[in-house]
Amino acid sequence: MSDRSSTMRSTSLPSPSEEAPDGHGPGQSPAEGELLCASIWRPGETLAQVDDPGAIQAAYADPDTRLWIDVEEASERTLRSLAACLGLHDLTVEDIVERNQRAKVEYTDGTMHLVLFALAYDGEVVPIELDIVLGARFLLTSHTASWRPLDAPNIRRNGVAHYLGAGADHMLWAVVDAAVDGYFPVFDRLGDEIDELQADVLGRPSSWVVERLFAVRRDLLTIRHAINPEREVFNQLTNRENPFIDPARVLYFRDVYDHLIRLSDESDSYRELVGTTLDAYLSTVNNNLSEVMKRLTAVTVILAGVGAVAGIFGMSEAGLALEFAEAPGFWIVTGFVVALGAGALVYFRRIGWI
Repeated sequence: MSDRSSTMRSTSLPSPSEEAPDGHGPGQSPAEGELLCASIWRPGETLAQVDDPGAIQAAYADPDTRLWIDVEEASERTLRSLAACLGLHDLTVEDIVERNQRAKVEYTDGTMHLVLFALAYDGEVVPIELDIVLGARFLLTSHTASWRPLDAPNIRRNGVAHYLGAGADHMLWAVVDAAVDGYFPVFDRLGDEIDELQADVLGRPSSWVVERLFAVRRDLLTIRHAINPEREVFNQLTNRENPFIDPARVLYFRDVYDHLIRLSDESDSYRELVGTTLDAYLSTVNNNLSEVMKRLTAVTVILAGVGAVAGIFGMSEAGLALEFAEAPGFWIVTGFVVALGAGALVYFRRIGWI
């Protein structure tokens, strides 16, 4: 398969003799950042890649053709043009344009619309919405530039023709499998960060550790909102009859479902670890505060005892007694005070308060 940089180019418009299905005439430029790449498979022919909606429409007219159409940063005009060619429902187009959907599966006008999420980690977990429409002979994927299915390891390794030649549903499995497999490196990063936070809690607890703990909890909540609905989606795909998926290929989707169950369980374990780590931090802070209070209490008792003895006897009277040499009052009081303070110090050291 050729490099994406040579195949992903700005979306072309229909030829001047045609008017775009959404009413836009020729000569209009594509939206900024929009990229379109269509892989066309025909029996006995080499896989072709085009970036022209007109070529896609011509290829789809051949009943022996299978297509994978990948659109990055898709504009509404491009989506409506593809919808007119592929027979997509207006609500499907509207959902893809608006985004901000939850993971779901919907069946409309002979197509299956899947909404899934890829995950990226850049200091925090970032969900990337992936809209997928499966038809009898085509697969349409729409996403942002943050995640590109053509760059997925399994698709780059085996090639688009390997999957598309087996059917559009097999191409669907390759895309969703790549998205779910991308969760594991994110989980590894989070696991490493939780281990580091646990070490910091025991070694050098600080407010920064608490901030990171709450950030990790937010990341895990983001993951939960992505994974839990996806489990239900793949549960439907693997346990109900589906006209869009070959029964012999359900086993492939069940493998993805198993991965999601494993990830969901691991996410629950991470949440428990984060909660335990936060409890350990609070316990460590309380223990440190308790140690400080012990030391302050010991020092206060020593100084208060010395002050109390000095106040009872009165240094003015001890000095007067010493001046007239009637009694060594000053030295007696001073020695008693020193002995009292030393005794209290020894006692508090023995019980570990100082």
